[in-house]
Amino acid sequence: MRHDFQIFRSLVRDAMSPPPLMLAPGTECGAAVARMAALAAPCAAVTDAGGRPIGLLTDQDVARRIAFQVPAGAPVETVMTRTVPSVRASDRLYHAVARMRRQRLRHLVVTDVEGRAVGMLDLDAALAATAGVLVRRIDRLAHEDSLAGWRAIKGQQAALAREMLDDHVPATEIQEFLTDINGDLYGQIVERALAAMADEGWGRPPVAFTVLLMGSGGRGENFLDPDQDNGFVLADYPDEAHGPIDRYFLELAERMTRDLDATGIPFCQGGVMATNPLWRKSLSQWQDQTRLWARRRSGGATLLADIFFDFQPVHGDPALAVVLRRHVGDLARRSRPLLQSMAHDDTVGGVALSLFGRLATAGVESIHRGRIELKIHARLPLVGCVRLLALAQGIEETPTLARIRRLGEAGVLVPGDVDGLVDAHCHIAQLILRQQVTDIEAGRLPGVHVETERLTAQERGRLHEALRAIDRLRKRTQIDLIGQQI
Repeated sequence: MRHDFQIFRSLVRDAMSPPPLMLAPGTECGAAVARMAALAAPCAAVTDAGGRPIGLLTDQDVARRIAFQVPAGAPVETVMTRTVPSVRASDRLYHAVARMRRQRLRHLVVTDVEGRAVGMLDLDAALAATAGVLVRRIDRLAHEDSLAGWRAIKGQQAALAREMLDDHVPATEIQEFLTDINGDLYGQIVERALAAMADEGWGRPPVAFTVLLMGSGGRGENFLDPDQDNGFVLADYPDEAHGPIDRYFLELAERMTRDLDATGIPFCQGGVMATNPLWRKSLSQWQDQTRLWARRRSGGATLLADIFFDFQPVHGDPALAVVLRRHVGDLARRSRPLLQSMAHDDTVGGVALSLFGRLATAGVESIHRGRIELKIHARLPLVGCVRLLALAQGIEETPTLARIRRLGEAGVLVPGDVDGLVDAHCHIAQLILRQQVTDIEAGRLPGVHVETERLTAQERGRLHEALRAIDRLRKRTQIDLIGQQI
């Protein structure tokens, strides 16, 4: 992703300084000030025996509470700020910047997952990690942790996508950006639900788990209209413990999906959500389920596999997803009949070209008259065929561009095909995203029917070449996996 938008992917640890000056309780103020002066440290953390911050001594504390006011031998606890503003090293940097600006903080203590102080984040250093023009975008994408705040973040995405398009950011990078922001919303919503459940007596999660994003979210290819394609992977547990464990995660799933819907990421109409037991399983159950799909190879099984195989973890313990990814990769590579069945579904539809090779637009009887549908008749066959060829090769990456390039490295695709498919993927993403922004600005729901009259001659020509490349890929996939064109 371009450097000027990297801030939205950066973590606090990327901009923090080394561990701050740490003082033990009981340290005399005179000694503390001397050490701060010697190190030119603007602040010092007062930590307990376990390294957890219990107070913060800043240069303002020195000026207001120590200088000419308390004896040099007074302990630092008498003057330190007892409310310690802190942030985790694994938090998003832009959230930390927005919080520091809102609360007028100059420093944040950085902690690890155990709450131990591991660094210090300085506002000037954090802002230096960004570009000044991004501060406004940071403020728009980082609100207080509430449904209203998250809904505002979701509502800003179209305007930000417009700015990025106008700034000539490639659409595929904007998709990564949108996916990251949506994934961040997932994480915040899940953490809020977990905290509320703990307060209400549910306790903490009984076993480790991870939240999966599937479909376009798993590929890092969200547009402006994603719905919820999500699931849970739970660490294995004894069968006799299933009742209370499943009740806990069903409650979490219901809260997560409800709040996502309220935020602006709607329920999946097909039920691909963690509230559905089909998408809420332990690691072993997921492994058994995917083996069953491979054996059955029915239309329903291949559809579910098609949705699932693009999964990526978005919150929780990623190790569970790593194990599951390896299992799925091995299973798909060894299950040629499953890939053949999936190929029937993914390649049966044609691309948006007429019998004579022209762009095929909707007819006069359609509400989309004069527009070309680029989801079913362009993007899905491209994504689906690339996925199948990648699975057959054991390629674990899920983004379509990464899969295309890996297929080229493996010799499955020749360089000319790689270049053509990369361009096809990027151009179609650009046209769909631009149309969706235009739709939203006009008060319409974002769609995938692109107005051909708005395309330049160069864009039409490039789209025509893209569709021809996808059609060749579709036929190539049929021959490779099914043995004949269908």
